[in-house]
Amino acid sequence: MGLFILRRSGVMLLTALCLTFIVFFLTNLYPNLEKLAKTQGNFRMTDEAVASWLDKNGHSGWMISRYGEWLGVLPGWTRENEEGVTGRCITGAVSAEEAANAPTFCGILQGDWGYSSVFKKDVASIISERLQNTLRLMGWVLLLMVPSALIIGVLAGMREGSATDRGLSTVSILTTATPEYVSGVIFIAVFTSSTVGLKWFKGTATAATDNPTFENFFLPVLTIALYGMGYIARMTRASMTEVMTAQYIRTARLKGVSFHNIVIKHALRNALIAPFTVIMLQFPWLLNGVVIVETLFNYKGFGFILVQAAGNNDIDLLLAVSVVSVFVVLITQMISDIGYVYLNPRIRIS
Repeated sequence: MGLFILRRSGVMLLTALCLTFIVFFLTNLYPNLEKLAKTQGNFRMTDEAVASWLDKNGHSGWMISRYGEWLGVLPGWTRENEEGVTGRCITGAVSAEEAANAPTFCGILQGDWGYSSVFKKDVASIISERLQNTLRLMGWVLLLMVPSALIIGVLAGMREGSATDRGLSTVSILTTATPEYVSGVIFIAVFTSSTVGLKWFKGTATAATDNPTFENFFLPVLTIALYGMGYIARMTRASMTEVMTAQYIRTARLKGVSFHNIVIKHALRNALIAPFTVIMLQFPWLLNGVVIVETLFNYKGFGFILVQAAGNNDIDLLLAVSVVSVFVVLITQMISDIGYVYLNPRIRIS
């Protein structure tokens, strides 16, 4: 197991480097940099002025060297002009003596995530704040989604072909087939509208970022949970159906074991192996897939900041969001593989 984890960690690190370089390359293409220069400077800037601004702010040079500086494995850039010495690791313009005492490396590995050109704040503080909001949302979604989906899947798979199975399967398919932006709009119109709605929920999701309550937080949670619930329930139902027809289940029935004990003690653990992987895959989906819901309900979370960073060409912020997303996906995949081995003793790692 140790060698397996070490090998997967190496593959995960290599994958992270490849994916982050692709994102860095796409976000640092010249049209994006030109737009950034004109946004920070003047929209009427000439090509020579744009090139001068990019060179002054460290956006010129080889792509691979700039990626190394951003990552923190190559020394940060420095420029000397009439105002003093500026650089990636230097705040403002300083003298040559002060520049010599500045750190040499200042990238992601050193904890320097850059500076947001739109919010005028450190990217690390923005990511930390918005990630906490989304993690709060994810926690309540998982608390509602996972137990409900498992119960629906187990009840449907216990007696294949019954009226309960058909009814619950239909509900699962409907929830999965309905996009979040459709169900979210319906919930807003039905439960919050002041004209034709029931007005059960008077709060707004924007207020939930500071003070979450049932009124301002339940609808976003319900919108996301319903969409993911159906997929997990269908996977659980399919796995439960397969287990209930296994030979050892038939043997337990012939021995006179009660149906309740067969389901709880024998079938349930084996039936949860496949849904476990699906549940782990919900973490990266919840982190990045809530973009629509957070935008729809105006909830200031991680998905909302992703939309703002992309729309405003905030390169450092967009890169930081991408790095966090990549590592969440890779780490959850590793946890899923390790957990799958422990749940299924028949799997052996050579």
